Formats: sequence, structure tokens, C-alpha cells
Amino acid sequence: MPPTERGIHVGIVSFTSLVDLRLKNNLPHIFSRSGTVPSVDGNGVGNVGDGVKPCCGCLGRDTIANAAAMVGPAVVNISVPQDFKGITVGRSIGSGTIIDSDGTILTCAHVVVDFQGLNEISKGKEVEDAIVEVTLQDGRSFHGTVLNADLHSDIAIVKIKSSTPLPFAKLGISSKLRPGDWIIALGCPLSLQNTVTAGIVSCVDRNSNDLGIGGMRRDYIQSDCAINAGNSGGPLVNIDGEVVGVNIMKVFAAVGLGFAVPIDSVSKIMEHFKKNGRVIRAWLGLKMIDLNDMLAAQLKENNAKFPDINKGILVTMVTPGSPGDLARFHPGDVVIEFDGKPVKSITEMIEIMGDRAGVPLNVVVIRANNSRVTLTVVPAEANPVM
Repeated sequence: MPPTERGIHVGIVSFTSLVDLRLKNNLPHIFSRSGTVPSVDGNGVGNVGDGVKPCCGCLGRDTIANAAAMVGPAVVNISVPQDFKGITVGRSIGSGTIIDSDGTILTCAHVVVDFQGLNEISKGKEVEDAIVEVTLQDGRSFHGTVLNADLHSDIAIVKIKSSTPLPFAKLGISSKLRPGDWIIALGCPLSLQNTVTAGIVSCVDRNSNDLGIGGMRRDYIQSDCAINAGNSGGPLVNIDGEVVGVNIMKVFAAVGLGFAVPIDSVSKIMEHFKKNGRVIRAWLGLKMIDLNDMLAAQLKENNAKFPDINKGILVTMVTPGSPGDLARFHPGDVVIEFDGKPVKSITEMIEIMGDRAGVPLNVVVIRANNSRVTLTVVPAEANPVM
């Protein structure tokens, strides 16, 4: 049977049956058209039409299309010559997103940074030959300059100049995402421009350690959107048409496993770029996990000397010779106060520490038998490729 015939004979359901099923079970109106096709303004940025909006909590027929139309014009294809001993041997292809009218583009560091200019750019120095070719959805092409790249997070900034208006996308708030939320990935996989895929958020805070990535901790948004070679640097978008992440990788041995850097983290990286020209990360050399009721109960059951505390940050390993080692942290310590502020999570601790490498910070820990100890640690600046 030809493929088209197979498609016709599999799972045939009449429209009347769908309507009856929806009415009987009070299902959301996902089969009905909810609005007009989005228009595009003079700047080339898509806007949702003035049609009827879907009801609150309903996914309308045009919801994903409208969100894609809002961001799509700002998604660019990035092409970078690959040189070997002065000879161009190929081109690296990736994606990016214009995020302001001045031509600032968000993308991945691995898309635009070659190994020759890697160290200079990561230290905040603009490299003269760090030029990439940027192509917009409307066909316009520009030479872009790589301004900054952070190898740790795999985030880079490219700049283009245009005498005519540029479309740009709005940044959202990734901390509002929940597992199960609909999201959209846009980009140029396999050099196929204007590609849109959709899926759901699988995890909002996938730890880099879970993925076998060494070095300092990184958190990613995990989704089941189709991500392929060339999608790197493209935006992850919510159904409101806001960028909530930058797609950076997929797991090649699995289907439906894509990862993006949360836009909240990207915004902080950009602040570092503006302030210091690079991202400064303070490093303690401690491996830690957030303590909770169940974990504390288990640790107490296994070791009666474990402190009577169920909130804080548990130190599980201390790197020899690290700032944490020099400050005399011990495995089993529970951090409850950092720089004079109470803390219950690693995220809070990192926020407080910020970029204060070389600055002495007082830390209060609880040890075995409930002994309370104050330590002074001087964070070091982390290697940018850790």
C-alpha cells in the first residue's frame, strides 16, 4: 500500500466524532481556530493578530505559530570559516537571535569561536579576525564581529551594523518555566533556515553533573524539541513569543533530549560582559548539594553524629589545594550562613558570592555533634574553560 494510502487508513476519526468527544468530556478547544494569522510590522518583527485569543489555559490552533512568527524574523543563520594552517577547509554553521535594535546577537561560543582566538575572546579581548557571516530570514546578509564569548556557559555575543531597521526578539523570564510547559525551538538545523520545532519542558534545572559534564556546576533547561546540528545558538521560546533559553546541545545517543542555557543565566552573563568584558566566576573548590528533610534523615540514620539540621548546603567533597581546602572546609559540613546571610541552596550561595574572587568571605557551618564553626574563605577566579 502506498505511503499516502497508509496515512489515510490509519486512525480515521470524523470531525463530528471529535466535536462530540470534546463536548462530552469538556475538553479545551484545541481544534478550533483561535485567531488570525500574525502580521509583520515595518521592522520585520512578527506581531500576533487581533483575532480572538485562546481561553486561559487552552492551547489554540495558532498559539505556536503566533509565537514562532513573533521571534522568527530575529533568528539568524551564522556561518564561520574554519581554517587549518591558513587554508579554509569548511564552514561552521549555527544559529543566533537578534535581541535589540542595535544588532546585538545571542549565540553559542562553540559556533563562533575557533581554537586560535579562543583564549583572547574568553578574556574579554575582541579579536580582529573574529568575523562571522550573519544571514537574516529576509535574505539580508551582514559581517558580524564576535565581541564576547564565555566558554564555560557556551554563550557568545556577536554584533552587526545595519543602516536599516533590524527585527529583534523579546527576552522572557526562564525561572517562570515549569515542567510540562510548551516551548518552541527555532534555528537553522543542517543549514535549513527558518526551521521551527515544538515540544515541552522536560526539566527546568538539569545539572551539568547529571550529563557527565565536569567543572563548575551549570544548570540547563531540558526539552524534547527536535534539536539538530545547526540549531546551536538558536532561541528556545515560550508560547508568549519570548526567548527563555539559548539552545546549545542535544544527546546524540537519544531522541528528544535537547538542552538550553536559561535566559536568566544569559542575562547575568551579559551583565558581566558589560561590566568586566568577561565573566568572572568565584571558585571555592567544593562539591555541594542542597540539604532537605529526607536526605538529612537518611544521613542522621547512618551517622548519629550528623548535625540536627535539615536545611542548608551539604559539603560532600573538598578539592585538595582549593580555596575551600585552605579555609579548612570538611566533607559533611553544612553551610547555613554565607557572608552574613542565611542560605539554604547552592543557588543562593552563588548569587551572594557573585564575581568577588579574591575577597575574604565569612562562612558559618554546622559540623558533627552540632558544633558551629565560622570559616573565612577567599574565592579564586575560576578557569573560564572549567
